Amino acid sequence: MEGGVFGASPGLSGPADFAGLLKRQGLYPAAGSFYPAAGSFYPAAGSFHPMAGAVHGVPAGERPIETQATTILAFKFADGVLMAGDRRATAGNTVVYDRADKVLEIDRHSLMAIAGVPATAWEMARVLEHSFQFYRRTQLQEMSLDGKVRALSKLLRDNFGFVMQGVGIVVPIFATYDTAAAAARLYFYDAMGAQFEAADYAVSGSGSPAVRSILYYANTWDAKMLKDLKREEAVVLALRALDTAAETDTATGGVDRRGRVYPIVKIVSGEGISTLSDEDLATTFQREVR
Repeated sequence: MEGGVFGASPGLSGPADFAGLLKRQGLYPAAGSFYPAAGSFYPAAGSFHPMAGAVHGVPAGERPIETQATTILAFKFADGVLMAGDRRATAGNTVVYDRADKVLEIDRHSLMAIAGVPATAWEMARVLEHSFQFYRRTQLQEMSLDGKVRALSKLLRDNFGFVMQGVGIVVPIFATYDTAAAAARLYFYDAMGAQFEAADYAVSGSGSPAVRSILYYANTWDAKMLKDLKREEAVVLALRALDTAAETDTATGGVDRRGRVYPIVKIVSGEGISTLSDEDLATTFQREVR
């Protein structure tokens, strides 16, 4: 996760990140202090499972903080911002649902993609939606861009206690269309609520390394930069990226060819939000990807 608390190198002697500092001070949650037993049910699409793949008694300092079991992406293209996410929901290493919605509409020009515990993430989305509605109805105008971005940041910051307990991590992506500047804007966050504006693309989740590489390659060496892609070209790239992530990350659903389950793909632009239907995605996938 760019700019976040993830990916610390345990061999570093200095405070590489906040989680590393907690480990060195002996304040990181000990094994078994907050977490259910291994094998307990985690009803999560992209849930944070500190004991996944671990054995009881492993020192807490050897368990990394990471987002697991999802892949979400967003990038700017010619018409606005495309946001997409796989559909797989997991409980530990068990697939419990293959039609989870991880790309959520917040208002007429704002989208939020979630990586993390869905119960927490969906509640954040509901609070954010109602906050935007309340402001619009009481002030008779839309909340400012800065207000929207910081509202999500505050929700993440207020949730950090649950993050440290290992039961509520959320690392979202937020996209909106700034009507005042007539431009699409894209932001990503870390688990503590720090916000970063993405120039071209943002990714999160366990399959994000593969997707980040694909988007970097496409933006740097393809014939067209991401911002110059047409709508269908952008959709093809998103489908290919998620399908590639699913090849190496078992927690990412990708495209279920037999079950005909496709990722959620939404676009935010000056005209508002549009959702690509499964029929449109199937046609594009059969023609351009398969």
